[in-house]
Amino acid sequence: MDEAVENSRSTDALAASDAVEIIGLHKWFGDFHVLVDINLRVARGERIVICGPSGSGKSTLIRCVNALETYQRGEVIVDGVLLTHDLKRVDEIRREVGMVFQQFNLFPHLTVMENCTLAPIHVRKMPRKEAEAVAMHYLTRVRIPEQAQKYPAQLSGGQQQRVAIARALCMNPKIMMFDEPTSSLDPEMVKEVLDTMVALALDGMTMLVVTHEMGFARQVADRVVFMDEGQIIEINEPEAFFSAPQHERTRAFLGQILAR
Repeated sequence: MDEAVENSRSTDALAASDAVEIIGLHKWFGDFHVLVDINLRVARGERIVICGPSGSGKSTLIRCVNALETYQRGEVIVDGVLLTHDLKRVDEIRREVGMVFQQFNLFPHLTVMENCTLAPIHVRKMPRKEAEAVAMHYLTRVRIPEQAQKYPAQLSGGQQQRVAIARALCMNPKIMMFDEPTSSLDPEMVKEVLDTMVALALDGMTMLVVTHEMGFARQVADRVVFMDEGQIIEINEPEAFFSAPQHERTRAFLGQILAR
């Protein structure tokens, strides 16, 4: 991400960009080339599901979008802002991108309400009463307002993940990213989290979702992205992706995962 790249786009061009634009992205972990020439544009309001075998670079890709991972070559533009090493610019992007992880990442010593209001109060400088009202709005939206004064350890895994979604929404993000949000849940808890994500998608939120939940991809995605060995192998609309995959690696992956 050198300065020449930063200066390569005018302010007007960036302002007119999609929600996310990834151009020629490469990332290495040492000698391991984990992301290889990734190009992806995500329109505002579009729902993208990213799937592929373990180790294919899916999680690393979305973590590059809000600078949780650095990369060595290429461009990432989020809501018209070119990502660079400038910490102010990183903070600007992170304020607009909500992130939900596999392991919830809630603060165990804080109540659900305190988890949800922490960032709005300290980052957005929102008055406490307003932050608490916003938190109750989103806790109601994810159907757990009665858990507001409990601590994470008092909740089920599915409830904790819904708190994590509510917490991200409390920052009023323009883009939501999910990194395999159901992978650590017991099977009976998966549906409640997916139902919450479906409702969010139907409201028009821009979403990038790394998941193996193919039913969710069929129902919600505008496009499905299949990755393998650090590369985007195939991108298509759900109907075509599942009924007529174009690449042999895509067909093999779907054959394995749909047979489970």
